Amino acid sequence: MSEYFHIHPDNPQRRLIMKAVEIIHRGGVVVYPTDSSYAIGCQLDNKNAAERIRRIRKLDKHHNFTLVCRDLSEIAQYSKVDNMNYRLLKSQTPGPYTFILPATSEVPRRLQNPKRKTIGLRIPENQITQALLQELNGPIMSSTLILPDEEFPMTDPHQIRLQLENQVDLIIDGGYSGHLPTTVIDLTDDQPQVLREGVGEIDWLVRH
Repeated sequence: MSEYFHIHPDNPQRRLIMKAVEIIHRGGVVVYPTDSSYAIGCQLDNKNAAERIRRIRKLDKHHNFTLVCRDLSEIAQYSKVDNMNYRLLKSQTPGPYTFILPATSEVPRRLQNPKRKTIGLRIPENQITQALLQELNGPIMSSTLILPDEEFPMTDPHQIRLQLENQVDLIIDGGYSGHLPTTVIDLTDDQPQVLREGVGEIDWLVRH
């Protein structure tokens, strides 16, 4: 049975954040809130935890995970960012966007798009997520918490607990979340391409 932490969305309790990170370090799978919806994640280099997430969500081997990062310097560690894209990222982060970029060798090959060698990255504007990342001192390998045969992410932490308490190691209750995932933008070509419209607005792309 999973642990269940009530963490304040504006002032996360450091004691609970530290316990959550201990669970991640031990190979745990955690459900946590972001600035778009709830996500399910684990430590970057934990293959077994990643496979558990695949089974929970019934994902095939081609599913692209996202690296949830603290800041732009961490994004630059795991992806190749030119000056133009760096300015774009700086203007839109933190926020509810996932950006597709060429992966560096820091990203395990099993997490990269097998053909394009890309990775999705994001910097959420969520105090709980940021506190986790600061304490973890590295990214969280994540996927939006959309259960099999469902169209939208889960939003109610109590419902998440009812459905997943025997499948994950920790559920962080940060209150109700939105029901839309991030907006996904591909930055691997000359012009940004919107791959999925979510909670992040895209009108700024017209001005880009």
